[in-house]
Amino acid sequence: MSAMTGRCVAHLDMDAFYVSVELRRRPQLRGRPVIVAGSGPRAVVTTASYEARRFGVGSAMPAARARRLCPDGMFLEPDFTYYREASRVVMGIVRAHLETVEVVGLDEVYLELTGLPAPHAAMRRIRAEIEAHTSLTCSIGIGPSKLVAKVASDAEKPQGFVFLSREQACERFAQAPCGLVPGIGPKTAERLRAHGLDTLGKLAAADQDALAARFGPRFAVELQRRARFEDDSPVSEHRKVVSESREVTFDSDIADLGELERILERLVDQLCGALERQQRRGRTIGIKVRLDDFSTHTRARTLLGEVSSAEQVWPIARELLRRFSPPRPVRLIGVRVARLDAVRTTCEDQLTLVV
Repeated sequence: MSAMTGRCVAHLDMDAFYVSVELRRRPQLRGRPVIVAGSGPRAVVTTASYEARRFGVGSAMPAARARRLCPDGMFLEPDFTYYREASRVVMGIVRAHLETVEVVGLDEVYLELTGLPAPHAAMRRIRAEIEAHTSLTCSIGIGPSKLVAKVASDAEKPQGFVFLSREQACERFAQAPCGLVPGIGPKTAERLRAHGLDTLGKLAAADQDALAARFGPRFAVELQRRARFEDDSPVSEHRKVVSESREVTFDSDIADLGELERILERLVDQLCGALERQQRRGRTIGIKVRLDDFSTHTRARTLLGEVSSAEQVWPIARELLRRFSPPRPVRLIGVRVARLDAVRTTCEDQLTLVV
């Protein structure tokens, strides 16, 4: 791919974002293993500094395990209000330089560079401006698609700057595990390994009929497309948020339905408060319950009208919980409002249930 003639996409990923933001106000911790994680017995790691990662600490790891792996690490409670503000500044800098920007999290964004006369120089300017204004660093991947750009940005963290064509990506990552690419999750990667397909190169070269027999024809095609870094998905300027949720993991399992209802009601209040501030409403209300055996159960109901207030959401969430009637102690509970849209000016508040 030529940066001048072909499609050109960048993926910008902030380096250890939450930790890096914390170090701005705690510079005395620079160079030390720093881990952002909750303090409860079931808390998980949000992110870890590169010094902590050398001990094997990683995101989503139980905090208790991280403490065993890195007993001398500095553990900090997450402060998402602070992180969101830092993200707002970073994304503002990015948007000041480019028109088509797809934000996919507080710390990462896809950028459409097609048609720019010097895309590499543009990304180096953006990176330099972010560091100058925020003291934060990022890694950048550039390629002919979002898929190549994403994998390239992860290839040489921190402060990486990697440009790859599709063919170069295939060659560079041929021996990498299949789970390297987005869209191939741990369970699928394990199934592929069970069939001897433990690298992207093997998956890309696998017999299509045999793969279809094991994974279904449509999924088999998609697996091989990803292994070959074939991707034509657009960079979407407006990321559509289709649902919002709140959930909590308990320090100790809860079996009492009344206590679960009280906690669920508080989550509904938090969720609906956020929806009303965003002026968004949804038509599907759901709950999520994880039992002490780690089984996860969801229940949902879709309405004909859109809702956002706790007075509307809470009775339905409570009924879904009562109907499920958890058969075992509960480890986690959550509530979700989905099929979100902006509040309309017409009056559509009547709740007619779809049964």
